[in-house]
Amino acid sequence: MKRHGKRYNESAKLVEEGKRYPLDQAVAALKKFKPVKFDETVNLSIHLGIDPKQADQMVRGTLSLPKGLGKEVRVIVFGPADKAAEGKRAGAVEAGADDLIKKVGDGWLDFDVAISTPDMMGKVGRLGRVLGPQGKMPSPKSGTVTADVAEAVTAFRAGKVEYRTDETGNLHIPVGKRSFDDAAIRENVNAVLDHVQAARPPSVKGQFMIKAVLSATMSPGILLQTAEGC
Repeated sequence: MKRHGKRYNESAKLVEEGKRYPLDQAVAALKKFKPVKFDETVNLSIHLGIDPKQADQMVRGTLSLPKGLGKEVRVIVFGPADKAAEGKRAGAVEAGADDLIKKVGDGWLDFDVAISTPDMMGKVGRLGRVLGPQGKMPSPKSGTVTADVAEAVTAFRAGKVEYRTDETGNLHIPVGKRSFDDAAIRENVNAVLDHVQAARPPSVKGQFMIKAVLSATMSPGILLQTAEGC
């Protein structure tokens, strides 16, 4: 059984185990949890009623959070010289072709999002074993394979997030920082819930959103009520 520290346990007493809270109450409770020494990321975890083994039931996509992420998003660009220069001007921390592919292949992963031009994917595809497990592999579906690298870099740095279901049918999506005011967190959470609901695969039968949990980096989770009744 996993053991938690005193601070965690004291925070856990502020919410009723198993109770599903309306979003406004959940955010208010999260703000009452004992703070840590850094500005925690607020996360939304959603368990979906899908079969993760079925390719047509994978849920993935991107959305721009209306209130942003509240943190620096480190973006890199795989592209030829002209596109690499566009990416750097837009704020990419690294940009390049073969040299950057080698750097990442050698284990450098100090970034959050990788963007590639379409013509580079033949080479970038070799990084699948490195970037795949990290959830950082460029993909057309997520908007990270594009010729317009400047627009993509700007969007992701401003708070565009990518999500995809894991092997157990869960989504884990950052929705801001604990320092955000309550209204900003609620707006970001509602944007994510609406976006995920709209991404429901046609082949999924029955309840789609089984459970949604709001938490901060070092806090207990709070079960949410959603429009689907979960």
